[in-house]
Amino acid sequence: MNNFNFLRRNLLRVGSIGAAGAALALPTQAQAAAATGAIFDVRQYGATGDGKTLDTPAVNRAIEAAATAGGGLVLFPAGTYLCFSIHLKSNIHLHLDQGATILAADSPLPGQSTGYNGGTYDPAEPNTPWNPYQDYGHNHWRNSLIWGEDLHDLSISGPGLIYGKGLSFGAGRSARGNYPVYIAEQPGVGNKSIALKNCRNVVFRDFSILKGGHFGLLLTGVDNLTIDNLKIDTDRDGIDIDCCQNVRVSNCTVNSPWDDGICPKSSYALGYARPTRNLTIANCWVTGTYQLGTVLDGTFKKFPPGARAYGTGRIKFGTESNGGFINITITGCVFEGCLGYALESVDGALLEDFTIANTTMRDLGSGPLFMRLGARLRGPKETTKMGAMRRILVSNLDCYNAPSLQGSILTGISDHPIEDVKLANIYVETAGGGTDDQGQIQPPELENGYPDPGRFGPTPASGFFLRHLRNLEMSHVEIASAAPDARPAFYLAGVDRADFFAITAPRSAAGAFALHDVKDLRIAWSRAAPDATLSSADNKTL
Repeated sequence: MNNFNFLRRNLLRVGSIGAAGAALALPTQAQAAAATGAIFDVRQYGATGDGKTLDTPAVNRAIEAAATAGGGLVLFPAGTYLCFSIHLKSNIHLHLDQGATILAADSPLPGQSTGYNGGTYDPAEPNTPWNPYQDYGHNHWRNSLIWGEDLHDLSISGPGLIYGKGLSFGAGRSARGNYPVYIAEQPGVGNKSIALKNCRNVVFRDFSILKGGHFGLLLTGVDNLTIDNLKIDTDRDGIDIDCCQNVRVSNCTVNSPWDDGICPKSSYALGYARPTRNLTIANCWVTGTYQLGTVLDGTFKKFPPGARAYGTGRIKFGTESNGGFINITITGCVFEGCLGYALESVDGALLEDFTIANTTMRDLGSGPLFMRLGARLRGPKETTKMGAMRRILVSNLDCYNAPSLQGSILTGISDHPIEDVKLANIYVETAGGGTDDQGQIQPPELENGYPDPGRFGPTPASGFFLRHLRNLEMSHVEIASAAPDARPAFYLAGVDRADFFAITAPRSAAGAFALHDVKDLRIAWSRAAPDATLSSADNKTL
Protein backbone atom coordinates (compact mmCIF):
# COMPACT_ATOMS: atom_id res chain seq x y z
CA MET A 1 0.00 0.00 0.00
CA ASN A 2 2.99 2.36 0.35
CA ASN A 3 3.57 2.22 -3.39
CA PHE A 4 -0.13 2.83 -4.00
CA ASN A 5 -0.24 5.90 -1.78
CA PHE A 6 2.90 7.30 -3.34
CA LEU A 7 1.50 6.74 -6.81
CA ARG A 8 -1.79 8.42 -5.98
CA ARG A 9 0.02 11.50 -4.71
CA ASN A 10 2.10 11.66 -7.87
CA LEU A 11 -0.95 11.30 -10.10
CA LEU A 12 -2.56 14.28 -8.43
CA ARG A 13 0.68 16.25 -8.80
CA VAL A 14 1.53 15.50 -12.42
CA GLY A 15 -2.11 15.69 -13.59
CA SER A 16 -3.69 13.63 -16.33
CA ILE A 17 -1.73 10.80 -17.93
CA GLY A 18 -2.58 8.55 -20.81
CA ALA A 19 -1.94 4.82 -20.89
CA ALA A 20 0.92 5.14 -23.36
CA GLY A 21 2.48 8.05 -21.49
CA ALA A 22 2.25 6.69 -17.97
CA ALA A 23 5.84 5.55 -17.83
CA LEU A 24 7.08 8.91 -19.13
CA ALA A 25 4.86 11.07 -16.93
CA LEU A 26 5.54 9.37 -13.63
CA PRO A 27 8.85 9.62 -11.75
CA THR A 28 11.21 6.70 -11.54
CA GLN A 29 9.94 5.51 -8.17
CA ALA A 30 6.38 5.46 -9.51
CA GLN A 31 7.60 3.47 -12.54
CA ALA A 32 8.94 0.93 -10.11
CA ALA A 33 5.60 0.94 -8.30
CA ALA A 34 3.83 0.34 -11.60
CA ALA A 35 6.17 -2.55 -12.33
CA THR A 36 5.13 -4.19 -9.07
CA GLY A 37 1.49 -4.02 -10.08
CA ALA A 38 0.30 -0.84 -8.34
CA ILE A 39 -1.22 0.49 -11.61
CA PHE A 40 -3.89 -1.60 -13.30
CA ASP A 41 -4.78 -0.09 -16.67
CA VAL A 42 -8.23 -1.29 -17.74
CA ARG A 43 -7.07 -1.44 -21.36
CA GLN A 44 -4.49 -4.03 -20.40
CA TYR A 45 -7.38 -6.19 -19.19
CA GLY A 46 -9.30 -5.95 -22.46
CA ALA A 47 -11.22 -2.67 -22.28
CA THR A 48 -11.53 -0.90 -25.64
CA GLY A 49 -12.71 2.56 -24.59
CA ASP A 50 -14.52 2.94 -27.93
CA GLY A 51 -17.95 3.69 -26.42
CA LYS A 52 -19.56 0.82 -28.38
CA THR A 53 -18.08 -2.35 -26.94
CA LEU A 54 -19.17 -3.44 -23.49
CA ASP A 55 -16.14 -2.95 -21.26
CA THR A 56 -17.70 -4.14 -17.99
CA PRO A 57 -15.90 -7.53 -17.89
CA ALA A 58 -12.53 -5.92 -18.52
CA VAL A 59 -13.04 -3.22 -15.92
CA ASN A 60 -14.11 -5.73 -13.29
CA ARG A 61 -11.10 -7.93 -14.15
CA ALA A 62 -8.78 -4.99 -13.56
CA ILE A 63 -10.41 -4.21 -10.21
CA GLU A 64 -10.27 -7.86 -9.17
CA ALA A 65 -6.60 -8.10 -10.13
CA ALA A 66 -5.80 -5.00 -8.07
CA ALA A 67 -7.69 -6.36 -5.08
CA THR A 68 -5.94 -9.72 -5.37
CA ALA A 69 -2.60 -7.91 -5.37
CA GLY A 70 -3.54 -6.21 -2.10
CA GLY A 71 -4.70 -2.95 -3.64
CA GLY A 72 -3.76 -0.50 -6.33
CA LEU A 73 -4.79 2.15 -8.79
CA VAL A 74 -7.20 1.14 -11.56
CA LEU A 75 -6.58 3.57 -14.41
CA PHE A 76 -9.10 4.66 -17.05
CA PRO A 77 -7.08 6.37 -19.81
CA ALA A 78 -8.83 8.74 -22.21
CA GLY A 79 -11.73 6.99 -23.94
CA THR A 80 -15.36 6.04 -23.38
CA TYR A 81 -15.96 2.85 -21.41
CA LEU A 82 -19.46 1.45 -21.91
CA CYS A 83 -20.44 -0.48 -18.78
CA PHE A 84 -23.12 -2.14 -16.76
CA SER A 85 -22.44 -2.73 -13.03
CA ILE A 86 -18.85 -2.15 -11.89
CA HIS A 87 -17.90 -3.88 -8.63
CA LEU A 88 -15.70 -1.92 -6.24
CA LYS A 89 -13.27 -3.61 -3.84
CA SER A 90 -11.33 -2.58 -0.74
CA ASN A 91 -7.97 -0.83 -1.15
CA ILE A 92 -8.83 0.25 -4.69
CA HIS A 93 -8.47 3.68 -6.27
CA LEU A 94 -10.24 4.35 -9.58
CA HIS A 95 -8.67 7.20 -11.53
CA LEU A 96 -10.55 8.69 -14.48
CA ASP A 97 -8.00 10.33 -16.73
CA GLN A 98 -8.67 13.60 -18.54
CA GLY A 99 -10.93 12.61 -21.43
CA ALA A 100 -12.05 9.36 -19.78
CA THR A 101 -15.79 8.65 -19.52
CA ILE A 102 -17.53 5.73 -17.84
CA LEU A 103 -20.77 5.51 -19.84
CA ALA A 104 -23.81 3.74 -18.37
CA ALA A 105 -25.19 1.27 -20.93
CA ASP A 106 -28.87 1.35 -21.80
CA SER A 107 -31.14 -0.36 -19.27
CA PRO A 108 -33.95 -2.67 -20.42
CA LEU A 109 -36.98 -0.76 -21.65
CA PRO A 110 -40.43 -1.65 -20.26
CA GLY A 111 -41.37 -5.14 -21.38
CA GLN A 112 -37.80 -6.10 -22.26
CA SER A 113 -35.53 -8.43 -20.32
CA THR A 114 -32.17 -7.03 -21.40
CA GLY A 115 -30.65 -3.72 -22.33
CA TYR A 116 -27.70 -2.86 -24.55
CA ASN A 117 -26.21 -5.89 -26.32
CA GLY A 118 -28.18 -8.27 -24.11
CA GLY A 119 -26.74 -6.99 -20.84
CA THR A 120 -28.30 -5.75 -17.62
CA TYR A 121 -27.34 -4.10 -14.36
CA ASP A 122 -26.99 -6.22 -11.25
CA PRO A 123 -30.35 -7.05 -9.71
CA ALA A 124 -31.59 -5.03 -6.75
CA GLU A 125 -30.87 -7.09 -3.65
CA PRO A 126 -33.75 -7.88 -1.27
CA ASN A 127 -33.98 -5.61 1.75
CA THR A 128 -37.07 -6.88 3.49
CA PRO A 129 -38.56 -6.17 5.96
CA TRP A 130 -37.18 -2.62 5.73
CA ASN A 131 -38.57 -1.77 2.27
CA PRO A 132 -41.75 -0.01 3.50
CA TYR A 133 -39.85 2.58 5.53
CA GLN A 134 -38.19 4.54 2.71
CA ASP A 135 -38.55 5.06 -1.02
CA TYR A 136 -37.51 2.26 -3.37
CA GLY A 137 -34.20 3.78 -4.36
CA HIS A 138 -32.94 3.94 -0.77
CA ASN A 139 -33.49 0.22 -0.23
CA HIS A 140 -31.08 -1.08 -2.87
CA TRP A 141 -27.49 -0.46 -3.91
CA ARG A 142 -26.43 -3.16 -6.36
CA ASN A 143 -28.64 -1.99 -9.25
CA SER A 144 -26.10 0.73 -9.94
CA LEU A 145 -23.39 1.63 -12.42
CA ILE A 146 -20.70 1.50 -9.70
CA TRP A 147 -21.34 -0.12 -6.33
CA GLY A 148 -19.67 -1.59 -3.27
CA GLU A 149 -20.71 -3.10 0.06
CA ASP A 150 -18.80 -3.74 3.31
CA LEU A 151 -15.62 -2.20 1.89
CA HIS A 152 -12.83 -0.05 3.29
CA ASP A 153 -10.16 2.27 1.94
CA LEU A 154 -11.40 3.07 -1.53
CA SER A 155 -11.43 6.19 -3.67
CA ILE A 156 -12.43 7.57 -7.06
CA SER A 157 -10.76 10.63 -8.54
CA GLY A 158 -11.03 12.68 -11.70
CA PRO A 159 -10.83 14.69 -13.83
CA GLY A 160 -12.93 12.36 -15.99
CA LEU A 161 -16.70 11.90 -16.31
CA ILE A 162 -19.33 9.39 -15.20
CA TYR A 163 -22.22 9.63 -17.66
CA GLY A 164 -25.39 7.84 -16.51
CA LYS A 165 -27.07 7.88 -19.92
CA GLY A 166 -28.65 4.45 -19.52
CA LEU A 167 -29.80 4.85 -15.90
CA SER A 168 -33.37 5.29 -14.70
CA PHE A 169 -34.34 8.62 -13.18
CA GLY A 170 -37.68 7.19 -12.01
CA ALA A 171 -40.85 6.00 -13.69
CA GLY A 172 -43.76 8.34 -14.21
CA ARG A 173 -41.63 11.40 -14.90
CA SER A 174 -41.29 13.15 -18.22
CA ALA A 175 -38.11 12.51 -20.17
CA ARG A 176 -35.22 14.93 -19.77
CA GLY A 177 -34.26 15.77 -23.33
CA ASN A 178 -34.27 12.66 -25.52
CA TYR A 179 -33.57 10.17 -22.75
CA PRO A 180 -35.93 7.19 -22.46
CA VAL A 181 -37.84 6.55 -19.24
CA TYR A 182 -36.63 3.32 -17.65
CA ILE A 183 -38.68 1.86 -14.81
CA ALA A 184 -36.41 1.72 -11.77
CA GLU A 185 -38.16 -1.32 -10.23
CA GLN A 186 -37.84 -3.40 -13.40
CA PRO A 187 -35.21 -6.16 -13.16
CA GLY A 188 -31.99 -5.30 -14.91
CA VAL A 189 -32.47 -1.54 -14.73
CA GLY A 190 -29.79 0.59 -13.09
CA ASN A 191 -30.82 3.72 -11.24
CA LYS A 192 -27.72 5.09 -9.46
CA SER A 193 -24.31 6.23 -10.65
CA ILE A 194 -22.44 5.27 -7.46
CA ALA A 195 -23.85 3.41 -4.46
CA LEU A 196 -22.04 2.31 -1.30
CA LYS A 197 -23.35 0.49 1.75
CA ASN A 198 -21.55 -0.03 5.06
CA CYS A 199 -18.13 1.21 3.98
CA ARG A 200 -15.39 3.27 5.62
CA ASN A 201 -12.47 5.47 4.59
CA VAL A 202 -13.85 6.64 1.26
CA VAL A 203 -12.70 9.56 -0.91
CA PHE A 204 -14.44 10.97 -4.02
CA ARG A 205 -12.61 13.84 -5.66
CA ASP A 206 -12.49 15.93 -8.84
CA PHE A 207 -14.66 13.92 -11.25
CA SER A 208 -17.97 14.92 -12.84
CA ILE A 209 -21.35 13.19 -13.13
CA LEU A 210 -23.79 13.85 -15.96
CA LYS A 211 -27.34 12.50 -15.70
CA GLY A 212 -26.72 10.44 -12.60
CA GLY A 213 -29.99 8.47 -12.48
CA HIS A 214 -32.13 8.54 -9.35
CA PHE A 215 -28.96 9.31 -7.34
CA GLY A 216 -25.60 10.59 -8.45
CA LEU A 217 -24.18 9.31 -5.16
CA LEU A 218 -26.13 7.12 -2.72
CA LEU A 219 -23.94 6.52 0.32
CA THR A 220 -25.54 4.58 3.18
CA GLY A 221 -23.69 3.77 6.38
CA VAL A 222 -20.41 5.17 5.01
CA ASP A 223 -18.03 6.54 7.66
CA ASN A 224 -14.89 8.65 7.27
CA LEU A 225 -16.15 10.02 3.96
CA THR A 226 -14.67 12.85 1.92
CA ILE A 227 -16.42 14.33 -1.14
CA ASP A 228 -14.49 17.17 -2.74
CA ASN A 229 -14.66 19.20 -5.95
CA LEU A 230 -17.30 17.14 -7.74
CA LYS A 231 -19.40 18.63 -10.54
CA ILE A 232 -22.82 16.98 -10.81
CA ASP A 233 -25.37 17.90 -13.50
CA THR A 234 -28.28 15.53 -13.06
CA ASP A 235 -32.00 14.85 -13.32
CA ARG A 236 -32.69 13.63 -9.75
CA ASP A 237 -30.74 13.80 -6.47
CA GLY A 238 -27.11 14.81 -6.67
CA ILE A 239 -25.56 13.56 -3.40
CA ASP A 240 -27.45 11.51 -0.80
CA ILE A 241 -25.58 10.95 2.48
CA ASP A 242 -27.63 8.45 4.47
CA CYS A 243 -26.77 7.21 7.97
CA CYS A 244 -23.15 8.32 7.53
CA GLN A 245 -20.71 9.61 10.13
CA ASN A 246 -17.65 11.84 9.96
CA VAL A 247 -18.35 13.31 6.52
CA ARG A 248 -16.81 16.26 4.67
CA VAL A 249 -18.47 17.65 1.53
CA SER A 250 -16.65 20.61 0.01
CA ASN A 251 -16.24 22.65 -3.16
CA CYS A 252 -18.97 20.81 -5.06
CA THR A 253 -21.27 22.04 -7.85
CA VAL A 254 -24.69 20.40 -8.14
CA ASN A 255 -27.34 21.28 -10.74
CA SER A 256 -30.45 19.17 -10.07
CA PRO A 257 -33.58 20.83 -11.49
CA TRP A 258 -35.94 17.95 -10.68
CA ASP A 259 -34.79 16.94 -7.21
CA ASP A 260 -32.47 17.81 -4.34
CA GLY A 261 -28.84 18.79 -4.74
CA ILE A 262 -27.15 17.70 -1.50
CA CYS A 263 -29.46 15.61 0.63
CA PRO A 264 -28.37 14.11 3.97
CA LYS A 265 -30.80 11.45 5.20
CA SER A 266 -31.09 8.99 8.07
CA SER A 267 -33.33 6.22 6.76
CA TYR A 268 -34.16 2.77 8.13
CA ALA A 269 -32.61 1.07 5.10
CA LEU A 270 -29.86 -0.57 7.18
CA GLY A 271 -32.47 -2.25 9.38
CA TYR A 272 -31.97 0.07 12.33
CA ALA A 273 -32.11 3.79 13.05
CA ARG A 274 -28.63 5.24 12.55
CA PRO A 275 -27.98 9.00 12.63
CA THR A 276 -26.01 11.04 10.15
CA ARG A 277 -23.48 12.61 12.49
CA ASN A 278 -20.46 14.95 12.36
CA LEU A 279 -21.11 16.33 8.88
CA THR A 280 -19.60 19.44 7.30
CA ILE A 281 -20.80 20.94 4.01
CA ALA A 282 -18.61 23.81 2.83
CA ASN A 283 -18.20 26.05 -0.21
CA CYS A 284 -20.77 24.35 -2.44
CA TRP A 285 -23.03 25.76 -5.18
CA VAL A 286 -26.46 24.18 -5.55
CA THR A 287 -28.93 25.13 -8.24
CA GLY A 288 -31.93 23.89 -10.17
CA THR A 289 -32.22 26.57 -12.78
CA TYR A 290 -30.01 25.30 -15.61
CA GLN A 291 -30.88 22.89 -18.38
CA LEU A 292 -29.43 19.41 -17.99
CA GLY A 293 -25.80 19.27 -19.04
CA THR A 294 -25.24 22.99 -19.48
CA VAL A 295 -23.41 23.45 -16.18
CA LEU A 296 -20.86 20.81 -17.14
CA ASP A 297 -20.34 22.14 -20.66
CA GLY A 298 -20.08 25.70 -19.35
CA THR A 299 -22.92 27.16 -21.44
CA PHE A 300 -25.18 27.66 -18.36
CA LYS A 301 -28.46 27.70 -20.29
CA LYS A 302 -31.40 28.48 -18.06
CA PHE A 303 -34.81 27.00 -18.68
CA PRO A 304 -36.87 29.26 -20.98
CA PRO A 305 -39.55 31.41 -19.34
CA GLY A 306 -42.54 29.32 -18.35
CA ALA A 307 -40.76 25.99 -18.88
CA ARG A 308 -39.64 25.75 -15.26
CA ALA A 309 -39.88 28.66 -12.87
CA TYR A 310 -37.37 27.06 -10.48
CA GLY A 311 -35.82 23.70 -9.76
CA THR A 312 -35.53 21.84 -6.49
CA GLY A 313 -31.75 21.81 -6.29
CA ARG A 314 -31.39 22.60 -2.59
CA ILE A 315 -29.61 21.30 0.51
CA LYS A 316 -32.18 19.21 2.38
CA PHE A 317 -32.02 17.08 5.53
CA GLY A 318 -34.77 14.42 5.18
CA THR A 319 -37.33 13.31 4.27
CA GLU A 320 -36.13 9.88 5.33
CA SER A 321 -35.39 10.79 8.94
CA ASN A 322 -35.45 7.85 11.34
CA GLY A 323 -31.99 7.96 12.85
CA GLY A 324 -31.39 11.70 13.16
CA PHE A 325 -28.95 14.45 12.24
CA ILE A 326 -26.44 15.39 14.92
CA ASN A 327 -23.55 17.87 15.02
CA ILE A 328 -23.81 19.48 11.58
CA THR A 329 -22.03 22.51 10.12
CA ILE A 330 -22.82 24.17 6.77
CA THR A 331 -20.83 27.18 5.63
CA GLY A 332 -19.99 29.21 2.56
CA CYS A 333 -22.71 27.80 0.27
CA VAL A 334 -24.45 29.47 -2.67
CA PHE A 335 -28.04 28.75 -3.81
CA GLU A 336 -29.41 29.84 -7.19
CA GLY A 337 -32.76 29.16 -8.82
CA CYS A 338 -33.77 26.44 -6.35
CA LEU A 339 -35.52 25.93 -3.02
CA GLY A 340 -33.95 26.99 0.25
CA TYR A 341 -32.53 25.03 3.17
CA ALA A 342 -34.79 22.25 4.48
CA LEU A 343 -34.36 20.68 7.92
CA GLU A 344 -36.92 17.93 8.41
CA SER A 345 -37.63 15.41 11.15
CA VAL A 346 -40.90 13.56 10.58
CA ASP A 347 -39.96 9.91 11.16
CA GLY A 348 -38.60 10.07 14.71
CA ALA A 349 -35.25 11.73 14.06
CA LEU A 350 -33.37 13.71 16.66
CA LEU A 351 -32.14 16.78 14.77
CA GLU A 352 -29.84 18.82 16.96
CA ASP A 353 -26.72 20.98 17.08
CA PHE A 354 -26.77 22.66 13.68
CA THR A 355 -24.73 25.65 12.61
CA ILE A 356 -25.49 27.21 9.21
CA ALA A 357 -23.43 30.26 8.26
CA ASN A 358 -22.39 32.45 5.34
CA THR A 359 -25.02 31.61 2.72
CA THR A 360 -26.07 33.60 -0.33
CA MET A 361 -29.27 32.86 -2.27
CA ARG A 362 -30.92 34.18 -5.43
CA ASP A 363 -34.17 33.54 -7.27
CA LEU A 364 -35.65 30.99 -4.89
CA GLY A 365 -38.84 28.99 -5.32
CA SER A 366 -39.51 28.86 -1.56
CA GLY A 367 -38.52 30.81 1.50
CA PRO A 368 -34.81 30.53 2.38
CA LEU A 369 -35.49 28.44 5.50
CA PHE A 370 -37.83 25.49 6.05
CA MET A 371 -37.75 23.64 9.38
CA ARG A 372 -40.32 20.93 9.96
CA LEU A 373 -40.84 18.72 13.01
CA GLY A 374 -43.69 16.36 12.21
CA ALA A 375 -45.24 13.02 13.04
CA ARG A 376 -45.40 10.98 9.86
CA LEU A 377 -43.46 8.29 11.81
CA ARG A 378 -42.69 6.02 8.88
CA GLY A 379 -40.80 3.20 10.56
CA PRO A 380 -41.35 0.14 12.76
CA LYS A 381 -44.31 0.93 15.00
CA GLU A 382 -42.67 -0.67 18.03
CA THR A 383 -39.65 1.65 18.03
CA THR A 384 -40.53 4.76 16.00
CA LYS A 385 -41.41 7.59 18.36
CA MET A 386 -41.77 11.33 17.96
CA GLY A 387 -38.47 13.06 17.27
CA ALA A 388 -37.08 16.43 18.33
CA MET A 389 -35.49 19.47 16.70
CA ARG A 390 -33.32 21.78 18.78
CA ARG A 391 -30.23 23.96 19.02
CA ILE A 392 -30.12 25.40 15.52
CA LEU A 393 -28.07 28.50 14.70
CA VAL A 394 -28.36 30.28 11.33
CA SER A 395 -26.28 33.38 10.64
CA ASN A 396 -25.04 35.59 7.82
CA LEU A 397 -27.66 34.66 5.23
CA ASP A 398 -28.40 36.92 2.26
CA CYS A 399 -31.37 36.13 0.00
CA TYR A 400 -32.46 38.07 -3.07
CA ASN A 401 -35.74 37.51 -4.93
CA ALA A 402 -37.51 35.05 -2.66
CA PRO A 403 -41.05 34.15 -3.79
CA SER A 404 -43.99 36.41 -3.13
CA LEU A 405 -46.50 33.91 -1.70
CA GLN A 406 -44.41 31.86 0.66
CA GLY A 407 -42.01 33.04 3.34
CA SER A 408 -39.72 30.95 5.46
CA ILE A 409 -41.59 28.29 7.45
CA LEU A 410 -40.50 27.03 10.87
CA THR A 411 -43.16 24.74 12.32
CA GLY A 412 -43.35 21.98 14.88
CA ILE A 413 -46.56 20.51 16.24
CA SER A 414 -48.49 21.70 19.26
CA ASP A 415 -47.09 19.25 21.82
CA HIS A 416 -43.64 18.95 20.23
CA PRO A 417 -42.28 22.41 19.42
CA ILE A 418 -39.00 23.16 17.70
CA GLU A 419 -36.62 24.41 20.41
CA ASP A 420 -33.67 26.77 20.78
CA VAL A 421 -33.41 28.44 17.39
CA LYS A 422 -31.19 31.49 16.84
CA LEU A 423 -31.28 33.46 13.57
CA ALA A 424 -28.85 36.38 13.16
CA ASN A 425 -27.57 38.72 10.47
CA ILE A 426 -30.14 37.78 7.84
CA TYR A 427 -31.36 39.83 4.87
CA VAL A 428 -34.27 38.58 2.76
CA GLU A 429 -35.75 40.49 -0.16
CA THR A 430 -39.00 38.99 -1.41
CA ALA A 431 -40.95 39.69 -4.57
CA GLY A 432 -43.73 41.11 -2.40
CA GLY A 433 -47.28 41.61 -3.58
CA GLY A 434 -49.06 39.82 -0.74
CA THR A 435 -52.67 40.82 -0.03
CA ASP A 436 -54.79 41.39 3.07
CA ASP A 437 -56.65 38.14 2.39
CA GLN A 438 -53.41 36.21 2.24
CA GLY A 439 -52.49 37.66 5.60
CA GLN A 440 -55.50 35.80 7.07
CA ILE A 441 -54.55 32.37 5.73
CA GLN A 442 -54.06 29.57 8.25
CA PRO A 443 -51.59 27.08 6.75
CA PRO A 444 -52.54 23.45 7.44
CA GLU A 445 -50.81 21.61 10.26
CA LEU A 446 -50.02 18.52 8.12
CA GLU A 447 -48.68 16.71 11.18
CA ASN A 448 -48.69 13.32 9.46
CA GLY A 449 -47.91 14.50 5.95
CA TYR A 450 -44.94 14.60 3.65
CA PRO A 451 -42.70 17.53 4.67
CA ASP A 452 -42.29 20.04 1.88
CA PRO A 453 -42.78 23.81 1.95
CA GLY A 454 -45.00 23.82 -1.13
CA ARG A 455 -47.62 21.70 0.65
CA PHE A 456 -48.29 24.45 3.16
CA GLY A 457 -49.36 26.84 0.42
CA PRO A 458 -49.15 30.63 0.80
CA THR A 459 -48.10 31.89 4.21
CA PRO A 460 -49.72 34.78 6.11
CA ALA A 461 -46.28 36.36 6.56
CA SER A 462 -44.02 37.88 3.95
CA GLY A 463 -40.90 36.94 5.90
CA PHE A 464 -41.26 34.22 8.54
CA PHE A 465 -44.18 31.96 9.50
CA LEU A 466 -43.30 30.68 13.01
CA ARG A 467 -45.53 28.06 14.61
CA HIS A 468 -45.00 25.80 17.62
CA LEU A 469 -41.57 26.99 18.70
CA ARG A 470 -39.96 27.38 22.11
CA ASN A 471 -36.97 29.65 22.75
CA LEU A 472 -36.60 31.62 19.54
CA GLU A 473 -34.12 34.46 19.07
CA MET A 474 -33.88 36.65 15.97
CA SER A 475 -31.39 39.50 15.80
CA HIS A 476 -30.30 41.87 13.03
CA VAL A 477 -32.83 40.43 10.60
CA GLU A 478 -34.23 42.51 7.74
CA ILE A 479 -37.19 41.70 5.51
CA ALA A 480 -37.62 43.78 2.36
CA SER A 481 -40.20 43.56 -0.43
CA ALA A 482 -39.67 44.49 -4.06
CA ALA A 483 -43.38 45.35 -4.26
CA PRO A 484 -45.67 46.44 -1.42
CA ASP A 485 -46.90 43.55 0.71
CA ALA A 486 -49.99 43.80 2.92
CA ARG A 487 -49.02 40.87 5.12
CA PRO A 488 -47.03 41.19 8.35
CA ALA A 489 -43.37 40.28 8.05
CA PHE A 490 -43.58 37.87 11.03
CA TYR A 491 -46.48 35.62 11.96
CA LEU A 492 -46.17 33.82 15.32
CA ALA A 493 -48.55 31.09 16.49
CA GLY A 494 -48.03 28.92 19.53
CA VAL A 495 -44.61 30.40 20.28
CA ASP A 496 -43.21 30.31 23.84
CA ARG A 497 -40.39 32.77 24.60
CA ALA A 498 -39.25 34.77 21.62
CA ASP A 499 -36.75 37.62 21.44
CA PHE A 500 -36.52 39.99 18.45
CA PHE A 501 -33.64 42.45 18.44
CA ALA A 502 -32.71 44.99 15.76
CA ILE A 503 -35.38 43.86 13.31
CA THR A 504 -36.09 45.82 10.13
CA ALA A 505 -39.24 45.14 8.10
CA PRO A 506 -42.00 47.03 6.27
CA ARG A 507 -44.84 48.18 8.52
CA SER A 508 -48.04 47.47 6.64
CA ALA A 509 -51.54 48.25 7.87
CA ALA A 510 -51.48 44.81 9.47
CA GLY A 511 -48.30 45.68 11.38
CA ALA A 512 -44.98 43.91 11.22
CA PHE A 513 -45.80 41.21 13.80
CA ALA A 514 -48.96 39.10 14.01
CA LEU A 515 -49.17 37.36 17.40
CA HIS A 516 -51.38 34.36 18.15
CA ASP A 517 -51.03 32.40 21.39
CA VAL A 518 -47.59 33.88 22.08
CA LYS A 519 -45.95 33.86 25.51
CA ASP A 520 -42.92 35.72 26.87
CA LEU A 521 -42.20 38.01 23.93
CA ARG A 522 -39.59 40.76 23.78
CA ILE A 523 -38.98 43.21 20.95
CA ALA A 524 -36.18 45.77 21.26
CA TRP A 525 -34.22 48.30 19.21
CA SER A 526 -36.20 47.45 16.11
CA ARG A 527 -37.41 49.54 13.19
CA ALA A 528 -40.26 47.13 12.54
CA ALA A 529 -42.15 47.76 15.80
CA PRO A 530 -41.79 49.70 19.05
CA ASP A 531 -40.07 48.10 21.99
CA ALA A 532 -42.38 45.69 23.78
CA THR A 533 -42.29 43.13 26.56
CA LEU A 534 -45.39 40.93 26.69
CA SER A 535 -46.04 38.00 28.99
CA SER A 536 -48.71 36.82 26.57
CA ALA A 537 -50.44 37.99 23.41
CA ASP A 538 -53.21 36.56 21.27
CA ASN A 539 -54.79 38.00 18.13
CA LYS A 540 -52.60 41.04 18.45
CA THR A 541 -50.52 42.97 15.93
CA LEU A 542 -47.52 45.23 16.47
